Amino acid sequence: MSHLSERPEKPVVGVSMPHESAVLHVTGAALYTDDLVYRTKDTLHAYPVQVMKTRGRITALRTEPALAVPGVVRVLTVADVPGVNDAGMKHDEPLFPDEVMFHGHAVAWVLGETLEAARLGAAAVEVELDELPSVITLKEAIAAESFHGARPLMVTGDIDAGFADSTHVFSGEFQFSDQEHFYLETHAALAYIDEAEQVFIQSSTQHPSETQEIVAHVLGLHSHEVTVQCLRMGGGFGGKEMQPHGFAAIAALGAKLTGRPVRVRLNRTQDLTMSGKRHGFHADWKIGFDADGRIQALDATLTSDGGWSLDLSEPVTARALCHIDNTYWIPNARVAGRIAQTNKVSNTAFRGFGGPQGMLVIEDILGRVAPLLGLDPMELRKRNFYQPGLGQATPYGQPVPQAERIAAVWQQVENDGGIADRKREIAAFNAAHPHTKRALAITGIKFGISFNLTAFNQAGALVLIYKDGSVLINHGGTEMGQGLHTKMLQVAATTLGIPLHKVRLAPTRTDKVPNTSATAASSGADLNGGAVKNACEQLRTRLLQVAASQLGSNASDVRIVDGVARTLGSDKELAWDDLVHTAYFQRVQLSASGYYRTEGLHWDAKSFRGSPFKYFSYGAAAAEVEVDGFTGAYRIRRVDIVHDVGDSLSPMIDIGQVEGGFVQGAGWLTLEDMRWDTSDGPNRGRLLTQAASTYKLPSFSEMPEEFNVTLMENATEEGAVYGSKAVGEPPLMLAFCVREALRQAAASFGPAGVSVELAAPATPEAVFWAIESVREKADVRSGDGQAPNDSEIRTDTSALSNA
Repeated sequence: MSHLSERPEKPVVGVSMPHESAVLHVTGAALYTDDLVYRTKDTLHAYPVQVMKTRGRITALRTEPALAVPGVVRVLTVADVPGVNDAGMKHDEPLFPDEVMFHGHAVAWVLGETLEAARLGAAAVEVELDELPSVITLKEAIAAESFHGARPLMVTGDIDAGFADSTHVFSGEFQFSDQEHFYLETHAALAYIDEAEQVFIQSSTQHPSETQEIVAHVLGLHSHEVTVQCLRMGGGFGGKEMQPHGFAAIAALGAKLTGRPVRVRLNRTQDLTMSGKRHGFHADWKIGFDADGRIQALDATLTSDGGWSLDLSEPVTARALCHIDNTYWIPNARVAGRIAQTNKVSNTAFRGFGGPQGMLVIEDILGRVAPLLGLDPMELRKRNFYQPGLGQATPYGQPVPQAERIAAVWQQVENDGGIADRKREIAAFNAAHPHTKRALAITGIKFGISFNLTAFNQAGALVLIYKDGSVLINHGGTEMGQGLHTKMLQVAATTLGIPLHKVRLAPTRTDKVPNTSATAASSGADLNGGAVKNACEQLRTRLLQVAASQLGSNASDVRIVDGVARTLGSDKELAWDDLVHTAYFQRVQLSASGYYRTEGLHWDAKSFRGSPFKYFSYGAAAAEVEVDGFTGAYRIRRVDIVHDVGDSLSPMIDIGQVEGGFVQGAGWLTLEDMRWDTSDGPNRGRLLTQAASTYKLPSFSEMPEEFNVTLMENATEEGAVYGSKAVGEPPLMLAFCVREALRQAAASFGPAGVSVELAAPATPEAVFWAIESVREKADVRSGDGQAPNDSEIRTDTSALSNA
């Protein structure tokens, strides 16, 4: 077992325990960024001047009327920027634009003594536009060839030979929706300037170092003049990886110009209309199978909706290409990616980061063609799994280690879920109920863990031991409710060999751990855990020398367990507090800076080849649904999940992540229907689903009636911190089984062998139309007409997504 994955005697990791802030969360005592406003004297409030047109050049911006509003202190415009007028890393996101690029684009910000004064001031600002044509939908962007950024191409094998060897060839298209993060805490920042002109910002950000960098270049400062702190976030899901930077820059600019603290906190409507979403995608595809239903070739083009600026669209699109294979070996493939530039908010990271979009394409294809091949969808999927020991690699050239886990988690779901018996029960139920149908589907996942950009796979930590034996840890990861801090406390206590109560964790700050990567890509525990462990190992090595001198033994024979140092084979011992006290008086350094970098990664973005991932996480899920044939309404009767998290660092946290990720994925695939005004009217480009009243989120009523989650056992991951695996993003993709079960339930309303087209999200409306389509095919087959040619599967869901 590797040094990094080996666990010592009586480890604190692996113990189920609640979230370190759970009591604070449920009692309301937990502080978030905006709570600090009420502890800060003389704070000014910032309010955006949003232009409710979709695109146009600004020909006039008059701020004088706002300054006449009582309580308005200042209006921030481009003339106030001392540094670079840009809020992004690609330099394509002007903080104060001269051209409106989406409906609700903020062109100026008003500072007021109260939020109401700032709001009235913003309403008084006069903006004149020379309106320009706009592109709203993916179909419009593709027709206009409105693209930006890189256009990756992934090629493996011989695509022409693969299709020539195929017995069955199908082609089609698929468009599926974006998704709103809808975190509980909207974007927020609070900035002030201290007596040394140091800029200090409290920000709800997943990437404090990048927030620091953006603020510094907007203000024309160096990074050491800006400090960013993140106490915690009320959810992030990727939406706070890139997009908080501009809001923090507005707060910092206002504080710099007025000398007073400035608060930016978006209300829900502003957050929905100003911040990016999960990328919606359009896919054109052609796939070939041999006579046994094994994939021979895939030719596809994936087009992501990037919105008005690039943000993270390039790596999101790249990861979609890297995950189009999911758990299936595709020997011959050509997959192209491109990014549509539309006049909508700039889409950004969202849990899974393109992986769900790529995997959804192949799962949709298999769900649609299984009936045409005369195969049960479960059987078709199993026939195409990666097989261990055959040297099979992904389309981008990375070998697939632990490929046996793909079938293992699937088989455990089948066994634990009693799938065979339940399928028979479902068949009997369906035969007896002409207007209500049930179905059960299983899908699996293979998700790569690491940042695609190799440089991001590093982390730092600072661990301090005080004279009384208490320990304080700082690391570069941020806490957004996912339990990262809980795991880091467990890692530190385990490595030092002390009880958990001895360890405390400090808020994430850029002046404690510099140059950190975002808490994203499911890598928070891997990277920061490695850095915390490294720092603690340095300290433990020093303390073992001290203990050895006190116990009269060699350091290699000393163990620290449960806060007591003992020599092997001896009754002599030394308490932790006494050991630390002795070390201090021997002038032994009691602080350490830890560092970790993920080894074994290499990636060539131009050739789209390499091994960008440290390992893969595996999982499988089964969902049983019941659908009403009159309305398309449905309920999820039962879900069974087996998921691979390696050796869990914190089982209670990990099970919660699996449950939460699954429900969020089911929301994306079945409920969360974002709608935009695509008409040529005055509100073209306006987001129509601007609140929870019109954008449906998963709630208790959508939860499975029976929900079983099992973590894979004996799953140590060599080369990862204490043998664990990432858990943040992969479970979201387990929800594919819900959509596939709905497809199969809709198919049950018609004859066997019908390919069912199903929109994404598969809302009750979409399920109803899928059922109607099946009934129409049944009518055609029962009459004298010919059934439609199902080898051409052309589905346009944009009418449902954008109606």
